[in-house]
Amino acid sequence: MWGDPFRVAFAPPTISASLKGSPYIEHAMATEWTADEIRRVGRLVVDLIADHLTSLPGRPAFRPIPAALAQEMAATPPPADPVSPDDILRRFTETIEPYPFGNGHPRFWGWINSPPAVMGIFADALAAAMNPSCAGGNHAAIHLEREVLEWFRELLRFPRGAMGLLVSGGSMATMTAMAVARHVKSGVDVRQDGLRGAGAPFAFYMTTEGHSCARKAIELLGFGSASIRIVPTTDAYTMDVAALDNAIAADRRAGVRPIAVVATAGTTNTGAIDDLQAIAAVCRRHDVWMHVDAAYGGPAILSDRYGSAIAALAHADSAVVDPHKWMFVPVEAGFVIVRDGEAMRSAFSLVPSYIRTQGSAGEVYGQPWFSEYGFQQTRGFRALKVWMAMQQFGTRGYKAIVEENIALAQYLADRVRGAEDFELMAPSSLSVVCFRYVDASTAIEGADAEVAAAERESAAAALNRAVLERLQLSGEAFITSTELRGRFVLRACVVNYRSTREDVDRMLDAVRTIGREVGAATGLR
Repeated sequence: MWGDPFRVAFAPPTISASLKGSPYIEHAMATEWTADEIRRVGRLVVDLIADHLTSLPGRPAFRPIPAALAQEMAATPPPADPVSPDDILRRFTETIEPYPFGNGHPRFWGWINSPPAVMGIFADALAAAMNPSCAGGNHAAIHLEREVLEWFRELLRFPRGAMGLLVSGGSMATMTAMAVARHVKSGVDVRQDGLRGAGAPFAFYMTTEGHSCARKAIELLGFGSASIRIVPTTDAYTMDVAALDNAIAADRRAGVRPIAVVATAGTTNTGAIDDLQAIAAVCRRHDVWMHVDAAYGGPAILSDRYGSAIAALAHADSAVVDPHKWMFVPVEAGFVIVRDGEAMRSAFSLVPSYIRTQGSAGEVYGQPWFSEYGFQQTRGFRALKVWMAMQQFGTRGYKAIVEENIALAQYLADRVRGAEDFELMAPSSLSVVCFRYVDASTAIEGADAEVAAAERESAAAALNRAVLERLQLSGEAFITSTELRGRFVLRACVVNYRSTREDVDRMLDAVRTIGREVGAATGLR
């Protein structure tokens, strides 16, 4: 499949016979490359990238790594001597590339993992070649990141004065936003005294559909999970705004200090979008920080169907979008924005005198450093891949792909509704569809209605677990699962510019075939 990309032997620098074997020369061979050597190996790498990307549609959607190979990799010691580029790439070709995560395949709809933008792939290499530290300073990478941050500020319709930051993903973005909320809303000098001087317990508000990274952030920031109030959801799995209002009011009366509400624009489970406009009104009335997790759903602000609902996140105090999800930027790339940029700086800035920006004396040090707005001091040049990917597609291109993915999810939901052996398990929102395979011809006899319903639910869960595992291992398609109010369901999330209706049909046909085989072999119905 690969041909022979290693047909040209690696040509190391010419050295005299008397110096061969010298540790210094071996070091030089590993570190000092001529332009021709870089070009030759670079062409091999580009060939591997091109073959990988273009061959994926004809390969399995998922192929687990063999246990023997995994054990061999775990037992391999670090190399003592330099390894030639050809041998390094050969090992990659033989042991790494054949077993990808799968998210480049057109029938991969697991979790929220997209295929990469080609320009983002190249950007990663160019960023590594420059290898700047993007804590701050007056160099091109910093100004480019500010350009990207401004693009996102405009996309999300936050006001001037807001400050954004590129981070690793939604988890770190959420942690960053919650740290600013703690600084602003806790009522104590957290940076000096911590939370020990607080005169009242604290509270945060989210639903069971909120992402677990919010709980993790709240725990790590010292509040503890006991401070989280779980707000009920509606039949559409969105936050019950009246229940939120009542919970905050009850905490106020009990002497509890509310800190933040974590709303979601595109939940992981079902793609549900909370009523952000109504939640914003509740937060303003109670003087509570409003945070919106739009890590997945944020780019749908460009869509006709969901744009207005997501645009209401502009009322939030902070928001998160992951460019490495529905914008196809290679992992890792997350974005956090805080309405009050100075509050964000105040929450994090601890600038040593030797790198502190002094007014207009910015020829070397430039504007306030990004390291003053978040946890990281040394930061990679991840802005380049975001910048290049956004130019590859443009906002019109993103709109077209997002709307096509939404239409594919609607097509999947419609096909599920129209089939007797499938069941739609939640309202379809954005590009998520929750469903399961069923055998309507089988009933459980000899039990009262409640017991029979529980037994049917248990049997349906067991059947669909078995179907899911066989589907994933078959390589025909890759979807995942979740639980909705205690029910095991299959879940497809389409964030894939390569997917078509034919792919949806193939996945459903595979689920149906496997479901019948599992039912016949095991008696599960």
